[in-house]
Amino acid sequence: MICAMSQGSILVTGGAGYIGSHVVLQLRARGERVVVLDDLSRGFRQAVIDTPLVVGRVGDREAVLELLRAHAVDTVMHFAAFTIVPESVSEPLKYYGNNTCSTRTLLECCVAAGVRNFVFSSTAAVYGMPADGVAGEDTPTAPINPYGTSKLMSEWMLRDVASATPLKYAALRYFNVAGSDPQCRVGQASPNATLLVKVACETAIGKRPQVCVFGSDYATPDGTGVRDYIHVEDLATAHLDALQYLRGGGVSTTLNVGYGHGYSVREVLASVERVSGARLNVREQPRRAGDPPALVARAERIRAELGWRPKYDDLDAIVRTSLAWERRLLSDPWRS
Repeated sequence: MICAMSQGSILVTGGAGYIGSHVVLQLRARGERVVVLDDLSRGFRQAVIDTPLVVGRVGDREAVLELLRAHAVDTVMHFAAFTIVPESVSEPLKYYGNNTCSTRTLLECCVAAGVRNFVFSSTAAVYGMPADGVAGEDTPTAPINPYGTSKLMSEWMLRDVASATPLKYAALRYFNVAGSDPQCRVGQASPNATLLVKVACETAIGKRPQVCVFGSDYATPDGTGVRDYIHVEDLATAHLDALQYLRGGGVSTTLNVGYGHGYSVREVLASVERVSGARLNVREQPRRAGDPPALVARAERIRAELGWRPKYDDLDAIVRTSLAWERRLLSDPWRS
């Protein structure tokens, strides 16, 4: 086993969820001491495997402060959030309460407990609709939905807390996360998920009757939305790289996490058909509120600052791991 990067414990909020569970596996593989905090409203006990799990809310100040002190936590990785864009449009206060207000409480606890490092799960949704569909870290932030706004407000809090206290942070702005653990230990298990690759793979194995294309009249090469799809394993590695960077004395930073190129909805569906060998039942629908036509990362900075080197930058590889995971769930469905 590789020696841990530090002796302090790591608190992973939302560690029973899709991205957090992959990060926890990588942290444990490096010998880190990890504790997970998750209210299991959208996460799964099975995803935590053998890592200590505390069932609770990030917004519970007394419980979080006690947890940080009891486990001598020096680093927090914060994933706990609601992430469904259309839901944020219809229920904005739910997102500001859970994503923003709870993060404020968590930061208050971190300062009180002397936490040194904070790795934050942010989103490319903070950019809104860049004119050319490409976003760098210096692109103006202009979110077009409450989800993106809730995350941007949390970034602002982090910035201000870091300027007033010893806490340092890395805010990672994810693009479109997809794929699964290649060993099929964990994956995206939420019922009625809206992630395109998952929905398409569920359709390919007969779990859903159809996959919908929301908007086929965008000003893109084939009329469908274009996104920068990143494999969850590469995203998880970015968090460990960010942790190593902070522990090595790096200054607070905000970084995009994407591959720097995009695929359209139709290209993704074609990949799922190619990998699965199944013909998808595709239904075209009107555009959804809060969806930009295209959003692709400028991703040079994370490679330069963190030395991040992705391993799964291939659409068919992303789909292949997603499909394997969906097939596992057919015989071993997870329950929250």
